[in-house]
Amino acid sequence: MTDKPPVGPNPAGPAKPAGTSGGKPAPAKLPGEHTDPISRTAGLITGLVIVVCVTVAALLVHPGPMARSTPQSGPGTASSQPPVAPTGQTTTVQVEAKGMSFTPNRIDVPAGNRLEITLTNKDSQSHDLVLASGAALPTLAPGQSATLDAGIISSDVDGWCSLTGHRQMGMTLQIVTEGGSPSGAATSAASGAMGTPGGASGSGDVAIPTMTQLKDQAATEDPYPASLPPLDGSTEHNVTLTVTEHTQQLAPGVTRQVWTYNGTTPGPVLHGRVGDTFHITLVNQATMGHSIDFHAGSLSPDQPMRTISPGQSLQYDFTATKAGIWMYHCSTVPMSVHIASGMFGAVVIEPDGLAPVDKSYVLIQSELYLGANGQPADATKVATAIPDLMAFNGMPFQYDSHPLSARAGQRVRIWTLDAGPNDSWAFHVVGAQFDTVWTEGAYRIRDGRSAQMPDGSAGAQVLPLSAAQGGFVEFVPPAAGHYAIVNHEMSLAEKGAHATLAVS
Repeated sequence: MTDKPPVGPNPAGPAKPAGTSGGKPAPAKLPGEHTDPISRTAGLITGLVIVVCVTVAALLVHPGPMARSTPQSGPGTASSQPPVAPTGQTTTVQVEAKGMSFTPNRIDVPAGNRLEITLTNKDSQSHDLVLASGAALPTLAPGQSATLDAGIISSDVDGWCSLTGHRQMGMTLQIVTEGGSPSGAATSAASGAMGTPGGASGSGDVAIPTMTQLKDQAATEDPYPASLPPLDGSTEHNVTLTVTEHTQQLAPGVTRQVWTYNGTTPGPVLHGRVGDTFHITLVNQATMGHSIDFHAGSLSPDQPMRTISPGQSLQYDFTATKAGIWMYHCSTVPMSVHIASGMFGAVVIEPDGLAPVDKSYVLIQSELYLGANGQPADATKVATAIPDLMAFNGMPFQYDSHPLSARAGQRVRIWTLDAGPNDSWAFHVVGAQFDTVWTEGAYRIRDGRSAQMPDGSAGAQVLPLSAAQGGFVEFVPPAAGHYAIVNHEMSLAEKGAHATLAVS
C-alpha cells in the first residue's frame, strides 16, 4: 500500500479489464409487473407529478444548480459520510481474490485520502468487488485485473464479492479510516464470514475464518490420525480418559477453547469386538464438572454417567454386546454445548465376519459454534443449530491439507459417525460408488448384493446419518485421482465437512 500525489478527478466509471464489458443488462421485469397501456399511462402521469414536486421543492431549498447525488451507504457501513477535508493524497493497494477470500481483507486509509484498489483475480473462477458506498468493479475472469477508484474516504466502508454465495463464503473486506473504529459488521467481516453476510454468525461479533484460512492453518499442524487403530487381540481393554481444556487455533488470530478427552477432539478411537469388556477410568482435570456416556454399552446410567467435579475420577465398565461404531460423549448439562466444545469420540465394535480391507479410516463429523476468541462454544448459537463451521475429526478441512491415501484398485472402508450435536450427514465420496453399506446394525448392501438385487449390481451413493448415528461404507477407487469426501448437504461441506482421498 502506497500514498501518491493526486491523480485528477474521478473517472467517469469503474475501470474495465481487457476483454470485458462495463455495461450492465437492463433489470429483468419482475413477475406481476404491470405492462398494460392504462397502467403504463398512469405510471407516466404519476412519475411526472412526482418529478415536478421534487424539482420545485429542491429549487425552494437550493435555488442554485442541483448537485449530482452521491451513492448512499449500504449494509454494513456507516449510514452517513461525515465531512472531511481532502488531503490531496492517494492510497493505492493491491488486492488478490483467491479461495473465496480477498487478500488483504482490511485496508487502512488516512481520512481524506483518495483510495485506489487494484484487484487481481488469482482464483479459478470469476469474482467482482462491490463497496457499500456504491463503487464497484465488473466481474473479473481468472487472471484479469482492474482498478477501482473508491473516491475520498471519510468513514469505514465494507466491500464484498456480489456473485451468488461468494459473500457468504467469506469474500468480504473492510476499508477502515485510520484512527477510526470499525463498525460491528466490519469487524466481523475482517476475516471473512462463512456463516452469514457481514461476518457475524449468531450472538456477538466473531470473526469466522475463510476456507483458505482454515486450510492454511490445518496445513501447519499434524492431522488427527484417521486410520482405524488395529485390534490387539485382547478382550479386556483398560483405558484412562483424562478431561482437559486446550486452545485450538483455527486461523491466525482465531481460536476456540476445546474440552477434550486425552487432549484431542475427538477423543481417542477405541476398537474391539463383540464380547469385549472395556474398563474406563475417567479423570477430570478441567475447571468444571464433566462426565461420559458410552453408547457402546448397555447399563443403568445413574452412577457411571454422573458428572464429576474437577479433581475427581470414576470407573465406568461395560461389555460390548452389539456391533457398530458407537458414540461416546460428555452428558453434563447443557450436553449440546459440551459436545460442541469437543467432548466426543467413537468406539468401533466390529461385526462378526468382517473381512479385511486395504485401507480403513474413521471420520467423525462435528459442528463448531464459535464463541468469543479463545472461549468454548457459544450456547446461544448451539441452540439455533446453525453452525459457524463443520469438521471431520475436530478440524475443518484438515484432510484437504493432509489427504487420506489409497491406491487405485484397493478396497477402502470408511467408518463414519455423526457426533452432532445437531446436524445430519449425507456421507458421499465424489467419484465413488459404494458396493457395501452397513449402518446401525445391518448391511444395506454387501459386496454389491442386496435383498432386492442379489446379482451383485446393487450400489449406493450416500450413507445418511442423523446425529449420533454411524456405520461404514466400502468402495474401490477405479483410477488415480483426488476423490472428495463430503457431507452432501453442501452448505455444510463448504463450512468444513470436506476431505480428500488421494488415490495413486
